[in-house]
Amino acid sequence: MDVLIYDTTLRDGSQGEGISLSVDDKVKIARKLDYLGVSYIEGGWPGSNPKDLDFFRQMKKYDLEHARLAAFCSTRKPGVNVTQDNNITAVLAAEVPVATIVGKAWDFHVLKALEISLEENLKMVRETVAYLKDRGLEVAFDAEHFFDGFKNNADYAMQVLAAAAGAGADWVVLCDTNGGSLPWELDEVIAKVQKVIKTPLGIHAHNDVGCAVSNSLMAVRRGVTQIQGTINNYGERCGNADICSIIPNLELKMNKRCLPSGKLKRLTEVSHFINEIANMPSPNNQPFVGYGAFAHKGGIHVSALMKDPLTYEHINPEEVGNHRRVLVSELSGVSNLLYKAKEFNLDVNTYDAETRKVIKQIKELESEGFQFEGADASLELLLRKAFGQFDDFFQLKNLKIILEKNEDSEFIAEAVIKVEVGDKTFHTAAEGDGPVNALDNSLRKALTEVYPEISEMHLTDYKVRVLDGKQGTAARVRVLVESSNEAEKWSTVGVSENIIEASWQAMVDSINYMLMKKRLNQ
Repeated sequence: MDVLIYDTTLRDGSQGEGISLSVDDKVKIARKLDYLGVSYIEGGWPGSNPKDLDFFRQMKKYDLEHARLAAFCSTRKPGVNVTQDNNITAVLAAEVPVATIVGKAWDFHVLKALEISLEENLKMVRETVAYLKDRGLEVAFDAEHFFDGFKNNADYAMQVLAAAAGAGADWVVLCDTNGGSLPWELDEVIAKVQKVIKTPLGIHAHNDVGCAVSNSLMAVRRGVTQIQGTINNYGERCGNADICSIIPNLELKMNKRCLPSGKLKRLTEVSHFINEIANMPSPNNQPFVGYGAFAHKGGIHVSALMKDPLTYEHINPEEVGNHRRVLVSELSGVSNLLYKAKEFNLDVNTYDAETRKVIKQIKELESEGFQFEGADASLELLLRKAFGQFDDFFQLKNLKIILEKNEDSEFIAEAVIKVEVGDKTFHTAAEGDGPVNALDNSLRKALTEVYPEISEMHLTDYKVRVLDGKQGTAARVRVLVESSNEAEKWSTVGVSENIIEASWQAMVDSINYMLMKKRLNQ
């Protein structure tokens, strides 16, 4: 490898706001990171909490194919013999091949935070690194606050690096802990470090000024060969350097190998998997791996894209396991519609009056509040209906929703529905936790006899957005419904001043879409 990726999602990343990982979560993520092919996985700080120590115990059950597991801790405590330091003992108990030791490289921190002498700090660095090296571990030394320390007292910051290197550290990692350095500042400092320190260098950048990825890439350009970062920018404050951006930039833009051959295509999958485990949203516009990273909306863009994707894409999205999406909205041209029709296997190949009529209809619906860029299933149904290639699977004849509440009870919701399927009429009623749930239950009950496959689908997400808050409770709302079965997920949309009506539109589209796909695949 030209550059080794050191992932610290499980330690530094887990310190991000809103992230709490169980031992089982950490094991799943570690195995997925190994599946991606990173070189190092920092599992946690075994001396700081029982959960991290348990994680290292659990990981002994698994053989990692690519990654080396690292345990993190600080240098020995001031005035404590390194052999008696509980943190150091816990690292050895973790029985991992790599130890990452953090030590102060900023004299301000040594004097104010630790309240010890500068010489004592150097002894702590030397003794800790040497002790772990003597026990056969690969040791990385994280020089905390190095760039701030260098700006404040360059001579002392360099003494800290020299202490670690002289004690046998395998890596000296330069940390921009406060995340305030700019790329050209970092580049100048690294050049000066390289004149003195011959131990391989790493970079650990935080994103407080939005430069963590740029700083990491700049460090590689300068000759640094280890990058520390997290999946999806997890980390304290503004997060750590996002390796989901670093990896493809290294491999595709800088021609630096950092993953085993063929693994780059797993990047999007791994990014989304870890977001699911961490219960964090996947940013739609996240570079390379975001759902919208290769989404195209403007008609001029799509027209050019159909001729050659390079006109509006910097890489082929499949190289990172992502895919191209063309959106249809009020900004669309005929090219968008033709692209989507091809994607849906619809026979619509001409720029005729009917096609332009459909575009006009879509734009009118979007002006009313519909949003098809997030509801491909509703869009496909609309297109199939417009071009005479779809008939509804059922027809609503009557619907009644009853809400009942007295002073001693919660709301009780009941939906009574009458639908027609061919020449048969089904009249059913069902209760639910609320009116939408009751409506869903009643509709499913009415249709299951004819379409038993409805039992295979489930509502997985339900979002409501008020489109004009100035109208108060009379405002128009947009309902987005996500449904799934064992094969796929799909999204549908409904819009109305009545939230029940908007929900009905989205639910009907969802059922019709699932039944249509079932028929097309038979």
